[in-house]
Order: sequence, then structure tokens, then C-alpha cells
Amino acid sequence: MLKNKVAVITGSTSGIGAGCAKALAKEGCHVVLNGFGDAAEIDALRSSIETDYGVKCLYHSADMTKPDEIASLFEMAAKEFGGVDILINNAGIQYVSPIAEFPTEKWDAIIAINLSSAFHTMHHAIPLMTKRGWGRIINMASAHALVASPNKGAYVAAKHGIAGLTKTAALEVARDNITVNAICPGYVWTPLVEKQIPDTARTRGMTEEEVINDVMLAAAATKKFTTIEQVAGLAVFLCSDVAENITGSLQSIDGGWTAQ
Repeated sequence: MLKNKVAVITGSTSGIGAGCAKALAKEGCHVVLNGFGDAAEIDALRSSIETDYGVKCLYHSADMTKPDEIASLFEMAAKEFGGVDILINNAGIQYVSPIAEFPTEKWDAIIAINLSSAFHTMHHAIPLMTKRGWGRIINMASAHALVASPNKGAYVAAKHGIAGLTKTAALEVARDNITVNAICPGYVWTPLVEKQIPDTARTRGMTEEEVINDVMLAAAATKKFTTIEQVAGLAVFLCSDVAENITGSLQSIDGGWTAQ
């Protein structure tokens, strides 16, 4: 179904992005990884994807705050593979603070990486997809694309912006056999989230179990974390032929958080 398609995934050196890379590679996609991290670990991930799934996997270190580096990422993909079929915008950062105390540089960085980078990647990807007559764009949003939480002003603003950008792009390319959708996870069980639990417990004077149940999963009806594999599975579905008429959608995968 997706054999020999080419997928560019930002923020894919770990966590959800790496999970999506592996899931698409399993379906036969060639993959371009992007993100920061230890060089040896990134190369090990790249190599393992090639070995495990029999596809070609490249890496580009483009900084998502720099449009010229984003352009270079797509130039490389076009040169090496002849184009791009799938784009997953997954790069993102977070900072928590009340608006009155929010550092200006943190606001600028979050908007640049979580929102503006998706514009720049789509700006380059859409012409390549149009030329190939097929494309799938998935913007990794969040439950915070649909609802807000205090002290997350920049993140919520960026993710709400992603929701609007997704819908606009979907309408623009609807006749070109390109779909554009957003995935909106709640808390996803990643190494980063796992590491936050003891720190939050100490800061708030809570037990780790209380942090999980009363903070992280407080709004989830299922009281379960979403897994990386579940998010990646949804991404693969949205890239499939059976999802060709799903576009401009915000796909919640949050244990019922935003149903309330």
C-alpha cells in the first residue's frame, strides 16, 4: 500500500516521531529522519530502520526555527528520492508559565517550532506532492488544539494555529489527491513523560501515582495513557488508501479528554 513512498518526519529522532518512522518503514516507506540528539543514537536508529524494514532511511539535521535549513531538508529528499509523498510535522517543544511571566524568547521559540515550521515544511512539500499526484500531510497537534490549559499559552496558541493551518491546507489541495489532517493526542507515554513524573511529584508534594491519576490523566475518561504505537498506527491509517476522503480533520486520540 505504501511501499516505496517517501516520508519526511520532523522531530523523529525519538518518541512519537521515531514511532511514526518505524511504523511507516514497516509498510515499505523510505524515511527521512529529522531532529536533535546524540549523533551515535540517531545513526543507530537510522541504521536499525534500514536493517529491520529493508528501506532506505536518511537523516537531516534541519533546525525547525530556520527556514533555509527546512528548505535544505526538502532539497535533499527530492535529490535522493525524487520527491516526497508523506510529511509528518512532529517537531515540538513545551514551556509552562503564566502569561504574565512567560519569557518572550520561549514564546517565540514555541511558535517557531510548533507552528511556523509546519507552514515552511508544507510550503516545500505540497509542490513535490502535487507533481507526484499523491500526498499525505499529518500535523501532530494535541488535545490542546481543541481545549486549553492554564500556563501553556504558547503551546495552546501554536496547537490551535496548527488546527486552522491544517484545515486551510486541506481545502487548498483537496483536488490534488493530497490529504491534510491533524492528530490530537492527550498524554502519550514516552520516556520524556515518564521522566517528568518524579520531578512533578517532588515539586507538587504528591506521590507519583497521584501525579499520574490526578494531573496527567485527570481529564482522560479511560484513565490510560495513549501509546506511541497507537499514535503511529493512526498516522499509518491516515496515509492509507481507505483514508483518501478524510481531510481537514482533527483526529482525537486522548482517552475521551476532549469529549467532555
